[in-house]
Amino acid sequence: MDLVNWAGIAVALGGLGYAAWSDWRTREVSDHVWELMAAAGAVLGFFGYGTTGPEAAVLWIVVSLFVVQHLLPWDVALERLRPWLPGVIEVGMYLGTFTVLAVAFLSGGLGPSGLPIPIVAVYASVLLARLMFEVGLLYGGADAKALMVVALLVPLDVAPLLALPRTATSVLGLYPFALNLVMNAALLSLAVPIGIAFRNARSGDFEFPRGFVGYRILVSELPHRFVWIRDPTFRRESEEAETSEEDRQIRERQAKELAASGAREVWVTPQLPFVVLLASGAIVAVLAGNLLFDLFSVL
Repeated sequence: MDLVNWAGIAVALGGLGYAAWSDWRTREVSDHVWELMAAAGAVLGFFGYGTTGPEAAVLWIVVSLFVVQHLLPWDVALERLRPWLPGVIEVGMYLGTFTVLAVAFLSGGLGPSGLPIPIVAVYASVLLARLMFEVGLLYGGADAKALMVVALLVPLDVAPLLALPRTATSVLGLYPFALNLVMNAALLSLAVPIGIAFRNARSGDFEFPRGFVGYRILVSELPHRFVWIRDPTFRRESEEAETSEEDRQIRERQAKELAASGAREVWVTPQLPFVVLLASGAIVAVLAGNLLFDLFSVL
């Protein structure tokens, strides 16, 4: 790997590490983290992919701005003016960026003289992150932003540091690094239901199948735990929590109502800090590549 790739990996791992720590403690990650990571990715990528010619430089600037616009609150003022306006503008940004990339491809094909593959990987990673967010596979906006900025820092997959089967290594580099990161995080997340089931089994409170996804806590603990109530069935709050403090206030009101009704315990599911899994997936990707491909390679 060249210096630009190493620098991108270092910033990605450092930024994700800090974001994971913040997500674990508060279930929030400041947008400034993503903004700084995106700025570093834009600069590093320009020297790594935008110096092959003026066309590549322009394309890198376009795709970098495309990522950055997801991190800035430019839509807030416009939404007050016309609620539908930000959506229209954002669709225009997606289509406009696609059009620029398509023109570059049609005029010069894939490669340094036309449309550089790393730029395609960044755009594809943004589409992947946005799609996963819209369909609910990524619950929080921080998760989607993490994938986008990592794509800008490390567009294409990298050769892992540990020796791997040749089949797995040959597949690496053919798809975006962000996809590798998500796949690793998804596999690592399988440890969560196993851990929950083990916890319930130790306390003698395991019930199939919900014993894999939740556990009991005291009602008095509810305001201090990052959880959602599942039993008893609780009415949904009319407002959505925008911050971890607002979410805590909702749990505090729920705890008071449950205590007033005589409930002592409540069945909950944890609010997973998915950025922690993404950071772990990134470390695994750098060390060992893609866990799923590695597994298939040895079967």
